[in-house]
Amino acid sequence: MEDQSQFRLLSERRFLPFFLTQFAGALNDNLFKQALLLLVTFSATSVLGMSLDMLSNLAGLLFILPFFLFSGIAGQVADRYEKGKVIRWIKLAEVLIMGLAAVGVWHGWYGALLLMLFLTGVQSAFFGPVKYAILPQVLKDKELVGGNALVEMGTFIAILLGTLLAGVLTKLDSGQQLVAIGLGLLAIVGLVSALMIPKASPAAPDLKVSLHPLRETWRLMAIAKENHNVLLSVMAISWFWFLGAAYLAQFPKFAQTHLMGDETVVTLLLAIFTVGIAAGSMACERLSGHRVELGIVPIGSLGISLFGIDLYMNMPDQPIPSDWWMILTDGYYRQVAIDLLAIGFFGGLFIVPLYAFVQQQTVPDKRARVIAALNVFNALFMVVSALMGILMLVVIGISIPEFFLVLAIMNLVVAAFVYQQVPEFALRFVIWVLSHTIYRVHHHNLERIPEDGPALLVCNHVSYMDALVIAGAVRRPVRFVMDYQIFSTPVIGSFFKLAKTIPIGPKAKVPDIYDAAFDRIDEELAAGNVVCIFPEGRLTRDGEIDTFRPGVDIILERRPVPVVPMALQGLWGSFFSNCGGPAFRHLPKRFWSKIHLKAGEPVAPEQASAPVLEEKVRDLRGDAR
Repeated sequence: MEDQSQFRLLSERRFLPFFLTQFAGALNDNLFKQALLLLVTFSATSVLGMSLDMLSNLAGLLFILPFFLFSGIAGQVADRYEKGKVIRWIKLAEVLIMGLAAVGVWHGWYGALLLMLFLTGVQSAFFGPVKYAILPQVLKDKELVGGNALVEMGTFIAILLGTLLAGVLTKLDSGQQLVAIGLGLLAIVGLVSALMIPKASPAAPDLKVSLHPLRETWRLMAIAKENHNVLLSVMAISWFWFLGAAYLAQFPKFAQTHLMGDETVVTLLLAIFTVGIAAGSMACERLSGHRVELGIVPIGSLGISLFGIDLYMNMPDQPIPSDWWMILTDGYYRQVAIDLLAIGFFGGLFIVPLYAFVQQQTVPDKRARVIAALNVFNALFMVVSALMGILMLVVIGISIPEFFLVLAIMNLVVAAFVYQQVPEFALRFVIWVLSHTIYRVHHHNLERIPEDGPALLVCNHVSYMDALVIAGAVRRPVRFVMDYQIFSTPVIGSFFKLAKTIPIGPKAKVPDIYDAAFDRIDEELAAGNVVCIFPEGRLTRDGEIDTFRPGVDIILERRPVPVVPMALQGLWGSFFSNCGGPAFRHLPKRFWSKIHLKAGEPVAPEQASAPVLEEKVRDLRGDAR
């Protein structure tokens, strides 16, 4: 049996060299940034006549400024040229930049190191778009979440290790020399691993690269806006970086003031938060079932807010001096650690599916430029995060725990807005919860559903949950056609409206709804979407398949598309079926139902008809109800 674990990718050449390249780069960036700040803080009285506070803020600006200046060009380059070659050129530039930085660190040329920090930001701005744009080209669709999880895990572990390594090395007598050697070696490791990255063909080989930095950065915004769902997902990712930057910026003061901790506590808080994000990222693949599953994104956002509120609620009233060991062993302080770990974990659940969704839903020839736009938004949101921290903590004067509470509440508001704008998040959330609690769904041959282009699914109709079960199993978004009276059902009716379900009713009774339904079906199929109908026209009353009505013939006459017969087993007897009385009005005969969803071979439109499809669905279902 084929190994489905995401860790399998680390043994394959199409992924491992890329993973090592990005890991070494992230580690090197953070080693350099942190070492520079520490060396200036404890080894130099001033740099270019600037105070330490001014220098710290300038360093942050110098690293982030290139994302605003050069992301537009970087996105074009990643779309225009072969991505493996782009990465190798970027890593060669890193060797040169870090070589000069190593000389500067060795000799203590701190003024020159600020220039190197800016160039490091330039190199990172060019690497960002190609880093995420290459994944859909080298990974299969079912590997996309696992690959992104490994990248996010590697990135955050590299951030942690770079920060810790800088702290350890700069304390040694020969710390400057060791940091310099480390910078050079990591850059070489990144280049060597980049040389082994397989070829990834250019997505837009005819694109003309424009070298106007600010104008091209502005154009990125227009490209990102072309797909509304992708744009909101980009904003949601940037919101995560807003939250992450806000938490990380407060850890030193939070540890000192509210935990009365020493420097080991600051390091521990950083480690706990980072490990939580890495763990949440790695959990995504298992929770998503090897697919881009938006249903776990709301779980992530809810977890971030709930544990953020819990962090505020569990702050000790009278803190006592602490070190890293007390944080782990004292009851009050341990709860703080658990909350930060959980915030990081749910942050990982939140961000990985969003990255995969953006990659999957963006057209290939603009993917890198959309990622470049994402990087610009990330940088902008982190700047706003810093400004908001100053406003809340310095100007208004609230405490850091109160600031964390504000962040948790703001996260709920932002999440509610995004999910209202993109109903698929809420839809997938409900489906995910149902399919992982009261139902255990087993899929059979769903790969027979076309990966792209229009398709019509026909299935037996057992319960009000049929559409949700199918939607949760099929990888592509599905538009369902259902009885218009369902829309008047409390809760479920609102939910189906949110899911853009197409209402239909008898022509003799509601002719307008009947005609509008077939128009909508034709529009969806013409747009290349998947439509699912239940040709029986109503829920089964005895568990058996009723006669298929001729609506399917009308659909195919107007729009000939492939038809995939499907069959549900195991829902008869549930609370949502008519077994034992009308649905919702009887006790279920089954709990924790084991459900099977089967797909048959696609039927060509000229061979499909209501009687033919009915026979195929009956054969697929068999005797099981």
